Amino acid sequence: MLEALAAEMLERKVRLEDALEEFEKQFIQTVLTRNSGNQCKAAKLLHIHRNTLGRKIVQYKIKRNR
Repeated sequence: MLEALAAEMLERKVRLEDALEEFEKQFIQTVLTRNSGNQCKAAKLLHIHRNTLGRKIVQYKIKRNR
């Protein structure tokens, strides 16, 4: 699955930096959704500080589910 996605992104000439940011955004959104928007639980699962998660939510303009 990831191999096919990587190949598609290469064909579309997506920069590594953009690909990493999109992955991080989607990963954070998924963890937040699965934890009903609870940032403390999400941060713990992501192994990052809650403040770092908060900054990334703002940076990526992630809509929080409550």
